[in-house]
Amino acid sequence: MQLMNNKIYQERRNTLAKKIYAKSGGGIAVISTAPELARNRDSEFPYRHDSDFFYLTGFEEPGATLVMEIKSGGKNYELQSHLFCRPKDPEREIWDGIRLGPEAAPTALGIEYAYSNHELDRKLGELLADQDAIYIRLAESAEADRRLRHWMKQVRVQARSGINPPSELHDVETLIHEMRLFKDTNEIDTMRRAAAISARAHIRAMHMCKPGIREYQLEAELLHEFRNSGAQSVAYNSIVAGGANSCILHYRAGSTELRSGELCLIDAGCELDGYASDITRTFPVNGKFTGPQRALYDITLAAQEAAIAMTKPGNTFIQPHDAALKVLTQGLLDEKLLKLSELGSLENAIETGAYRRFYMHRTSHWLGMDVHDVGSYREDSESLLKEEKPWRILKSGMVITVEPGLYVRPAADVDEAFWNIGIRIEDDAVINESGCELISRGVPVKADEIEATMKNA
Repeated sequence: MQLMNNKIYQERRNTLAKKIYAKSGGGIAVISTAPELARNRDSEFPYRHDSDFFYLTGFEEPGATLVMEIKSGGKNYELQSHLFCRPKDPEREIWDGIRLGPEAAPTALGIEYAYSNHELDRKLGELLADQDAIYIRLAESAEADRRLRHWMKQVRVQARSGINPPSELHDVETLIHEMRLFKDTNEIDTMRRAAAISARAHIRAMHMCKPGIREYQLEAELLHEFRNSGAQSVAYNSIVAGGANSCILHYRAGSTELRSGELCLIDAGCELDGYASDITRTFPVNGKFTGPQRALYDITLAAQEAAIAMTKPGNTFIQPHDAALKVLTQGLLDEKLLKLSELGSLENAIETGAYRRFYMHRTSHWLGMDVHDVGSYREDSESLLKEEKPWRILKSGMVITVEPGLYVRPAADVDEAFWNIGIRIEDDAVINESGCELISRGVPVKADEIEATMKNA
Protein backbone atom coordinates (compact mmCIF):
# COMPACT_ATOMS: atom_id res chain seq x y z
CA MET A 1 0.00 0.00 0.00
CA GLN A 2 1.27 3.46 -0.88
CA LEU A 3 0.77 5.53 2.24
CA MET A 4 0.19 9.25 2.26
CA ASN A 5 2.79 11.58 3.75
CA ASN A 6 3.00 11.27 7.54
CA LYS A 7 2.11 14.95 7.85
CA ILE A 8 -1.39 14.21 6.60
CA TYR A 9 -2.02 11.76 9.43
CA GLN A 10 -0.46 14.17 11.92
CA GLU A 11 -2.78 16.90 10.69
CA ARG A 12 -5.78 14.60 11.13
CA ARG A 13 -4.76 13.75 14.68
CA ASN A 14 -4.34 17.44 15.42
CA THR A 15 -7.77 18.20 13.99
CA LEU A 16 -9.31 15.53 16.20
CA ALA A 17 -7.36 16.84 19.21
CA LYS A 18 -8.65 20.35 18.52
CA LYS A 19 -12.23 19.08 18.50
CA ILE A 20 -11.71 17.22 21.78
CA TYR A 21 -10.08 20.26 23.37
CA ALA A 22 -12.96 22.48 22.30
CA LYS A 23 -15.51 20.02 23.70
CA SER A 24 -13.85 18.90 26.92
CA GLY A 25 -10.76 21.00 27.48
CA GLY A 26 -8.56 17.95 26.98
CA GLY A 27 -8.67 14.24 27.59
CA ILE A 28 -7.67 10.86 26.21
CA ALA A 29 -8.82 9.31 22.92
CA VAL A 30 -8.42 5.55 22.38
CA ILE A 31 -8.83 4.01 18.90
CA SER A 32 -7.89 0.39 18.19
CA THR A 33 -7.54 -1.27 14.83
CA ALA A 34 -9.54 -4.30 13.70
CA PRO A 35 -8.76 -7.74 15.17
CA GLU A 36 -7.65 -10.70 13.11
CA LEU A 37 -10.46 -13.20 12.50
CA ALA A 38 -10.17 -16.95 12.07
CA ARG A 39 -11.56 -18.30 8.80
CA ASN A 40 -11.12 -21.93 9.72
CA ARG A 41 -8.59 -24.06 11.51
CA ASP A 42 -5.12 -22.45 11.39
CA SER A 43 -6.21 -19.91 8.78
CA GLU A 44 -7.38 -16.31 9.06
CA PHE A 45 -9.47 -14.11 6.82
CA PRO A 46 -7.31 -11.70 4.79
CA TYR A 47 -6.56 -8.92 7.24
CA ARG A 48 -8.04 -5.48 6.74
CA HIS A 49 -7.31 -2.59 9.13
CA ASP A 50 -9.98 -0.55 10.89
CA SER A 51 -10.81 2.52 8.79
CA ASP A 52 -10.87 5.05 11.65
CA PHE A 53 -7.54 3.81 13.00
CA PHE A 54 -5.93 3.87 9.56
CA TYR A 55 -7.35 7.35 8.89
CA LEU A 56 -5.42 8.66 11.89
CA THR A 57 -2.21 6.63 11.58
CA GLY A 58 -1.70 5.12 8.14
CA PHE A 59 -0.70 1.91 9.96
CA GLU A 60 -1.94 -1.43 8.60
CA GLU A 61 -0.74 -4.03 11.09
CA PRO A 62 -3.17 -5.84 13.43
CA GLY A 63 -2.89 -5.69 17.20
CA ALA A 64 -2.43 -1.91 17.37
CA THR A 65 -4.03 0.88 19.39
CA LEU A 66 -3.66 4.65 19.10
CA VAL A 67 -3.94 6.69 22.30
CA MET A 68 -4.09 10.45 21.92
CA GLU A 69 -3.36 12.51 25.01
CA ILE A 70 -4.70 16.06 24.75
CA LYS A 71 -3.43 18.39 27.47
CA SER A 72 -4.35 21.98 28.17
CA GLY A 73 -1.56 24.36 27.25
CA GLY A 74 -2.94 27.71 28.31
CA LYS A 75 -5.04 29.08 25.47
CA ASN A 76 -4.17 26.11 23.29
CA TYR A 77 -3.68 22.37 23.60
CA GLU A 78 -0.74 19.98 23.53
CA LEU A 79 -1.09 16.63 21.75
CA GLN A 80 1.00 13.55 22.43
CA SER A 81 0.24 10.44 20.40
CA HIS A 82 1.05 6.98 21.77
CA LEU A 83 1.03 3.90 19.53
CA PHE A 84 0.81 0.40 20.96
CA CYS A 85 1.81 -2.21 18.38
CA ARG A 86 3.13 -5.72 18.07
CA PRO A 87 6.73 -6.06 19.28
CA LYS A 88 9.44 -7.36 16.99
CA ASP A 89 9.50 -11.16 17.04
CA PRO A 90 11.99 -12.89 14.72
CA GLU A 91 10.26 -16.25 15.10
CA ARG A 92 6.77 -14.99 14.17
CA GLU A 93 8.14 -12.75 11.42
CA ILE A 94 9.45 -15.86 9.67
CA TRP A 95 5.86 -17.10 9.44
CA ASP A 96 3.74 -13.95 9.23
CA GLY A 97 5.94 -11.20 7.81
CA ILE A 98 8.06 -8.33 9.06
CA ARG A 99 6.65 -6.17 11.84
CA LEU A 100 7.37 -2.47 12.20
CA GLY A 101 7.83 -2.70 15.96
CA PRO A 102 7.66 0.07 18.59
CA GLU A 103 11.30 1.05 18.08
CA ALA A 104 10.79 2.12 14.45
CA ALA A 105 7.18 3.31 14.73
CA PRO A 106 7.76 6.91 15.91
CA THR A 107 9.98 7.78 12.95
CA ALA A 108 8.01 5.77 10.39
CA LEU A 109 4.58 7.04 11.44
CA GLY A 110 5.29 10.46 12.93
CA ILE A 111 4.11 9.33 16.38
CA GLU A 112 5.60 10.77 19.57
CA TYR A 113 5.71 7.52 21.55
CA ALA A 114 5.40 3.82 20.77
CA TYR A 115 5.26 0.73 22.97
CA SER A 116 4.63 -2.98 22.76
CA ASN A 117 0.92 -3.76 22.75
CA HIS A 118 1.60 -5.94 25.79
CA GLU A 119 1.96 -2.65 27.69
CA LEU A 120 -1.45 -1.28 26.75
CA ASP A 121 -3.39 -2.16 29.90
CA ARG A 122 -0.67 -0.97 32.26
CA LYS A 123 0.03 2.23 30.37
CA LEU A 124 -3.65 3.17 29.99
CA GLY A 125 -3.97 3.10 33.76
CA GLU A 126 -1.27 5.77 33.89
CA LEU A 127 -2.53 7.89 31.02
CA LEU A 128 -6.11 8.03 32.29
CA ALA A 129 -5.12 9.32 35.73
CA ASP A 130 -6.68 12.72 36.46
CA GLN A 131 -8.00 13.12 32.93
CA ASP A 132 -11.35 14.89 32.63
CA ALA A 133 -12.64 12.92 29.66
CA ILE A 134 -12.08 9.75 27.68
CA TYR A 135 -13.11 9.46 24.03
CA ILE A 136 -13.64 5.88 22.95
CA ARG A 137 -15.95 3.78 20.78
CA LEU A 138 -19.08 3.24 22.83
CA ALA A 139 -20.68 -0.23 22.91
CA GLU A 140 -18.13 -1.52 20.39
CA SER A 141 -17.90 -5.01 21.89
CA ALA A 142 -18.03 -6.87 25.18
CA GLU A 143 -14.24 -7.15 25.12
CA ALA A 144 -13.80 -3.40 24.59
CA ASP A 145 -16.20 -2.70 27.47
CA ARG A 146 -14.26 -5.11 29.69
CA ARG A 147 -10.97 -3.41 28.93
CA LEU A 148 -12.42 0.03 29.60
CA ARG A 149 -13.67 -1.13 33.01
CA HIS A 150 -10.23 -2.57 33.74
CA TRP A 151 -8.49 0.70 32.86
CA MET A 152 -10.90 2.76 34.94
CA LYS A 153 -10.50 0.39 37.89
CA GLN A 154 -6.73 0.82 37.75
CA VAL A 155 -7.23 4.55 38.28
CA ARG A 156 -9.96 4.26 40.90
CA VAL A 157 -7.77 2.21 43.24
CA GLN A 158 -5.55 5.30 43.49
CA ALA A 159 -8.36 7.47 44.85
CA ARG A 160 -6.80 7.75 48.34
CA SER A 161 -3.75 9.27 46.68
CA GLY A 162 -5.97 11.95 45.17
CA ILE A 163 -5.92 10.44 41.68
CA ASN A 164 -9.25 10.18 39.87
CA PRO A 165 -10.50 8.58 36.63
CA PRO A 166 -12.20 10.56 33.84
CA SER A 167 -15.67 11.78 34.74
CA GLU A 168 -16.78 12.22 31.10
CA LEU A 169 -17.28 9.44 28.56
CA HIS A 170 -17.69 10.40 24.88
CA ASP A 171 -18.09 8.55 21.59
CA VAL A 172 -14.95 9.26 19.56
CA GLU A 173 -16.56 7.96 16.37
CA THR A 174 -18.89 10.96 16.19
CA LEU A 175 -15.92 13.30 15.79
CA ILE A 176 -13.84 11.08 13.49
CA HIS A 177 -16.75 10.29 11.18
CA GLU A 178 -17.56 13.96 10.70
CA MET A 179 -13.94 14.46 9.64
CA ARG A 180 -13.99 11.48 7.27
CA LEU A 181 -17.13 12.77 5.56
CA PHE A 182 -15.05 15.46 3.84
CA LYS A 183 -12.28 14.16 1.58
CA ASP A 184 -9.07 16.09 0.91
CA THR A 185 -7.29 16.25 -2.43
CA ASN A 186 -5.09 13.23 -1.63
CA GLU A 187 -8.12 11.10 -0.77
CA ILE A 188 -10.01 12.17 -3.88
CA ASP A 189 -7.00 11.42 -6.06
CA THR A 190 -6.81 7.91 -4.60
CA MET A 191 -10.53 7.42 -5.18
CA ARG A 192 -10.15 8.57 -8.80
CA ARG A 193 -7.50 5.92 -9.35
CA ALA A 194 -9.63 3.27 -7.65
CA ALA A 195 -12.59 4.19 -9.85
CA ALA A 196 -10.44 4.04 -12.99
CA ILE A 197 -9.29 0.52 -12.10
CA SER A 198 -12.85 -0.58 -11.42
CA ALA A 199 -14.04 0.94 -14.70
CA ARG A 200 -11.45 -1.10 -16.59
CA ALA A 201 -12.60 -4.21 -14.74
CA HIS A 202 -16.21 -3.62 -15.79
CA ILE A 203 -15.14 -3.18 -19.41
CA ARG A 204 -13.13 -6.40 -19.19
CA ALA A 205 -16.23 -8.21 -17.92
CA MET A 206 -18.32 -6.82 -20.79
CA HIS A 207 -15.69 -7.96 -23.28
CA MET A 208 -15.56 -11.47 -21.82
CA CYS A 209 -19.31 -11.91 -21.46
CA LYS A 210 -21.05 -14.31 -23.82
CA PRO A 211 -23.91 -16.79 -23.55
CA GLY A 212 -22.82 -19.90 -21.66
CA ILE A 213 -20.31 -18.20 -19.37
CA ARG A 214 -20.98 -18.45 -15.64
CA GLU A 215 -21.24 -15.68 -13.09
CA TYR A 216 -18.13 -16.74 -11.19
CA GLN A 217 -16.10 -16.59 -14.40
CA LEU A 218 -16.97 -12.92 -14.85
CA GLU A 219 -16.17 -12.36 -11.18
CA ALA A 220 -12.73 -13.83 -11.87
CA GLU A 221 -12.21 -11.31 -14.68
CA LEU A 222 -13.04 -8.48 -12.28
CA LEU A 223 -10.61 -9.78 -9.68
CA HIS A 224 -7.89 -10.17 -12.30
CA GLU A 225 -8.15 -6.55 -13.34
CA PHE A 226 -8.29 -5.30 -9.73
CA ARG A 227 -5.13 -7.09 -8.64
CA ASN A 228 -3.30 -6.72 -11.94
CA SER A 229 -3.80 -2.95 -11.66
CA GLY A 230 -2.43 -2.77 -8.12
CA ALA A 231 -5.61 -2.68 -6.04
CA GLN A 232 -5.20 -4.55 -2.78
CA SER A 233 -8.69 -5.98 -2.53
CA VAL A 234 -12.32 -5.75 -3.47
CA ALA A 235 -14.15 -2.95 -1.69
CA TYR A 236 -17.08 -5.35 -1.09
CA ASN A 237 -18.20 -8.75 -2.30
CA SER A 238 -18.74 -8.47 -6.05
CA ILE A 239 -22.28 -8.83 -7.35
CA VAL A 240 -22.45 -10.66 -10.69
CA ALA A 241 -26.09 -11.50 -11.33
CA GLY A 242 -27.55 -13.04 -14.45
CA GLY A 243 -31.21 -13.21 -15.42
CA ALA A 244 -33.57 -13.46 -12.45
CA ASN A 245 -30.63 -13.03 -10.06
CA SER A 246 -30.36 -9.39 -11.17
CA CYS A 247 -33.49 -8.71 -9.13
CA ILE A 248 -31.72 -9.77 -5.90
CA LEU A 249 -30.07 -6.62 -4.56
CA HIS A 250 -27.12 -8.17 -2.70
CA TYR A 251 -26.71 -11.32 -4.77
CA ARG A 252 -23.24 -12.92 -4.66
CA ALA A 253 -21.61 -14.15 -7.87
CA GLY A 254 -22.63 -17.79 -8.16
CA SER A 255 -22.55 -20.58 -10.70
CA THR A 256 -25.59 -19.52 -12.76
CA GLU A 257 -25.02 -19.77 -16.49
CA LEU A 258 -25.63 -16.53 -18.37
CA ARG A 259 -28.11 -16.98 -21.20
CA SER A 260 -28.75 -15.14 -24.44
CA GLY A 261 -31.67 -12.71 -24.14
CA GLU A 262 -31.02 -12.07 -20.42
CA LEU A 263 -29.27 -9.23 -18.63
CA CYS A 264 -26.18 -9.36 -16.44
CA LEU A 265 -25.90 -6.90 -13.57
CA ILE A 266 -22.42 -6.30 -12.13
CA ASP A 267 -21.97 -4.23 -8.98
CA ALA A 268 -18.25 -4.31 -8.19
CA GLY A 269 -15.43 -2.05 -7.12
CA CYS A 270 -11.87 -2.35 -5.91
CA GLU A 271 -10.22 -0.98 -2.80
CA LEU A 272 -7.02 0.94 -3.45
CA ASP A 273 -4.76 2.19 -0.65
CA GLY A 274 -7.64 1.99 1.79
CA TYR A 275 -10.30 3.69 -0.37
CA ALA A 276 -13.32 2.15 -2.07
CA SER A 277 -14.84 2.49 -5.50
CA ASP A 278 -18.39 1.39 -6.31
CA ILE A 279 -19.68 0.95 -9.86
CA THR A 280 -22.73 -0.86 -11.24
CA ARG A 281 -23.47 -1.57 -14.87
CA THR A 282 -26.17 -3.73 -16.44
CA PHE A 283 -25.72 -5.14 -19.93
CA PRO A 284 -27.23 -7.78 -22.26
CA VAL A 285 -25.49 -11.15 -22.17
CA ASN A 286 -25.59 -11.45 -25.97
CA GLY A 287 -24.62 -7.81 -26.52
CA LYS A 288 -28.05 -6.54 -27.63
CA PHE A 289 -30.84 -5.17 -25.43
CA THR A 290 -34.36 -6.43 -26.10
CA GLY A 291 -37.15 -3.85 -26.45
CA PRO A 292 -38.42 -4.16 -22.86
CA GLN A 293 -34.85 -4.25 -21.49
CA ARG A 294 -33.91 -1.12 -23.42
CA ALA A 295 -37.06 0.68 -22.31
CA LEU A 296 -36.34 0.10 -18.60
CA TYR A 297 -32.62 0.75 -19.06
CA ASP A 298 -33.26 4.14 -20.64
CA ILE A 299 -35.67 5.05 -17.83
CA THR A 300 -33.05 4.11 -15.24
CA LEU A 301 -30.34 6.09 -17.01
CA ALA A 302 -32.64 9.12 -17.29
CA ALA A 303 -33.30 8.80 -13.55
CA GLN A 304 -29.56 8.75 -12.86
CA GLU A 305 -29.05 11.84 -15.02
CA ALA A 306 -31.80 13.64 -13.12
CA ALA A 307 -30.16 12.68 -9.82
CA ILE A 308 -26.71 13.77 -11.00
CA ALA A 309 -28.13 17.19 -11.94
CA MET A 310 -29.25 17.57 -8.31
CA THR A 311 -25.94 16.39 -6.87
CA LYS A 312 -24.39 19.76 -6.08
CA PRO A 313 -23.50 22.00 -3.14
CA GLY A 314 -26.45 23.54 -1.37
CA ASN A 315 -28.87 20.74 -2.20
CA THR A 316 -29.74 18.16 0.43
CA PHE A 317 -28.68 14.52 0.38
CA ILE A 318 -32.24 13.42 -0.42
CA GLN A 319 -32.80 15.69 -3.43
CA PRO A 320 -30.95 13.44 -5.94
CA HIS A 321 -33.07 10.53 -4.72
CA ASP A 322 -36.29 12.50 -5.10
CA ALA A 323 -35.32 13.52 -8.64
CA ALA A 324 -34.51 9.92 -9.62
CA LEU A 325 -37.68 8.63 -7.99
CA LYS A 326 -39.86 10.96 -10.01
CA VAL A 327 -38.33 9.80 -13.31
CA LEU A 328 -38.47 6.12 -12.36
CA THR A 329 -42.08 6.28 -11.25
CA GLN A 330 -43.15 8.14 -14.38
CA GLY A 331 -41.37 5.49 -16.44
CA LEU A 332 -43.19 2.73 -14.60
CA LEU A 333 -46.46 4.46 -15.40
CA ASP A 334 -45.48 4.92 -19.05
CA GLU A 335 -44.64 1.22 -19.40
CA LYS A 336 -47.89 0.26 -17.63
CA LEU A 337 -46.03 -1.53 -14.82
CA LEU A 338 -47.93 0.86 -12.59
CA LYS A 339 -51.53 1.58 -13.56
CA LEU A 340 -52.39 5.27 -13.84
CA SER A 341 -56.07 4.33 -13.80
CA GLU A 342 -55.62 2.89 -10.31
CA LEU A 343 -53.20 5.47 -8.89
CA GLY A 344 -54.64 8.63 -10.43
CA SER A 345 -51.39 10.60 -10.75
CA LEU A 346 -47.61 10.48 -10.57
CA GLU A 347 -47.70 12.31 -7.26
CA ASN A 348 -50.04 9.74 -5.73
CA ALA A 349 -47.91 6.87 -7.04
CA ILE A 350 -44.95 8.37 -5.17
CA GLU A 351 -46.87 9.34 -2.04
CA THR A 352 -48.42 5.89 -1.63
CA GLY A 353 -45.13 4.12 -2.32
CA ALA A 354 -46.58 2.13 -5.20
CA TYR A 355 -43.18 2.22 -6.90
CA ARG A 356 -41.51 0.26 -4.06
CA ARG A 357 -42.22 -3.17 -5.54
CA PHE A 358 -39.92 -2.14 -8.42
CA TYR A 359 -37.52 0.26 -6.64
CA MET A 360 -36.87 -0.35 -2.96
CA HIS A 361 -33.58 1.39 -2.09
CA ARG A 362 -32.27 4.92 -1.92
CA THR A 363 -30.31 6.42 -4.77
CA SER A 364 -27.13 7.36 -2.89
CA HIS A 365 -24.81 6.62 0.01
CA TRP A 366 -21.53 8.12 1.21
CA LEU A 367 -18.35 6.62 -0.27
CA GLY A 368 -14.82 6.68 1.09
CA MET A 369 -12.68 4.31 3.11
CA ASP A 370 -15.78 2.16 3.55
CA VAL A 371 -18.04 1.45 0.60
CA HIS A 372 -20.99 2.58 2.70
CA ASP A 373 -18.93 5.29 4.30
CA VAL A 374 -19.41 6.97 7.65
CA GLY A 375 -21.07 10.30 8.32
CA SER A 376 -24.52 11.40 9.34
CA TYR A 377 -27.17 11.71 6.64
CA ARG A 378 -28.98 14.27 8.78
CA GLU A 379 -27.96 17.71 9.95
CA ASP A 380 -27.40 18.33 13.65
CA SER A 381 -30.60 19.36 15.32
CA GLU A 382 -31.86 20.01 18.83
CA SER A 383 -34.77 17.71 18.07
CA LEU A 384 -34.53 14.27 19.66
CA LEU A 385 -36.53 12.68 16.86
CA LYS A 386 -34.43 11.59 13.90
CA GLU A 387 -37.38 12.04 11.56
CA GLU A 388 -37.50 15.73 12.40
CA LYS A 389 -33.84 16.40 11.61
CA PRO A 390 -33.30 17.94 8.17
CA TRP A 391 -31.39 16.03 5.53
CA ARG A 392 -27.69 16.80 5.23
CA ILE A 393 -26.65 19.69 2.97
CA LEU A 394 -24.23 18.56 0.26
CA LYS A 395 -20.86 20.36 0.32
CA SER A 396 -17.59 20.26 -1.60
CA GLY A 397 -15.40 17.34 -0.60
CA MET A 398 -18.24 14.93 0.04
CA VAL A 399 -18.38 11.81 -2.14
CA ILE A 400 -21.59 9.92 -2.86
CA THR A 401 -22.82 7.22 -5.18
CA VAL A 402 -25.71 7.79 -7.60
CA GLU A 403 -27.43 4.46 -8.23
CA PRO A 404 -31.09 4.25 -9.28
CA GLY A 405 -32.51 0.91 -10.33
CA LEU A 406 -35.57 -1.04 -11.42
CA TYR A 407 -36.27 -4.66 -10.53
CA VAL A 408 -39.20 -6.52 -12.07
CA ARG A 409 -40.05 -9.93 -10.65
CA PRO A 410 -42.64 -12.27 -12.15
CA ALA A 411 -46.18 -11.39 -11.09
CA ALA A 412 -49.66 -11.97 -12.44
CA ASP A 413 -50.27 -8.25 -12.98
CA VAL A 414 -46.95 -7.66 -14.77
CA ASP A 415 -46.43 -8.07 -18.51
CA GLU A 416 -44.31 -11.21 -18.95
CA ALA A 417 -42.01 -9.35 -21.34
CA PHE A 418 -40.60 -7.47 -18.32
CA TRP A 419 -40.14 -10.46 -16.01
CA ASN A 420 -36.72 -10.94 -14.40
CA ILE A 421 -35.35 -7.64 -15.66
CA GLY A 422 -33.12 -6.12 -12.98
CA ILE A 423 -31.26 -2.92 -13.83
CA ARG A 424 -29.02 -0.71 -11.71
CA ILE A 425 -26.66 2.02 -12.89
CA GLU A 426 -24.18 3.39 -10.37
CA ASP A 427 -21.44 5.99 -10.50
CA ASP A 428 -19.25 7.73 -7.93
CA ALA A 429 -19.66 11.50 -7.61
CA VAL A 430 -17.31 13.95 -5.91
CA ILE A 431 -19.13 17.11 -4.85
CA ASN A 432 -17.27 20.22 -6.00
CA GLU A 433 -17.99 23.93 -6.29
CA SER A 434 -19.58 23.64 -9.73
CA GLY A 435 -21.68 20.54 -9.05
CA CYS A 436 -20.11 17.11 -9.07
CA GLU A 437 -17.38 15.14 -10.83
CA LEU A 438 -18.23 11.61 -11.93
CA ILE A 439 -14.99 9.72 -11.35
CA SER A 440 -16.30 6.34 -12.56
CA ARG A 441 -17.36 7.13 -16.11
CA GLY A 442 -14.39 5.31 -17.61
CA VAL A 443 -16.89 2.54 -18.31
CA PRO A 444 -19.69 3.11 -20.86
CA VAL A 445 -23.12 3.90 -19.49
CA LYS A 446 -25.40 4.64 -22.45
CA ALA A 447 -27.11 1.62 -23.96
CA ASP A 448 -25.70 2.22 -27.45
CA GLU A 449 -22.19 2.59 -26.03
CA ILE A 450 -22.51 -0.66 -24.07
CA GLU A 451 -23.67 -2.54 -27.16
CA ALA A 452 -20.80 -1.10 -29.19
CA THR A 453 -18.28 -2.04 -26.49
CA MET A 454 -19.49 -5.61 -26.42
CA LYS A 455 -19.62 -5.84 -30.22
CA ASN A 456 -16.05 -4.62 -30.54
CA ALA A 457 -14.63 -6.89 -27.83
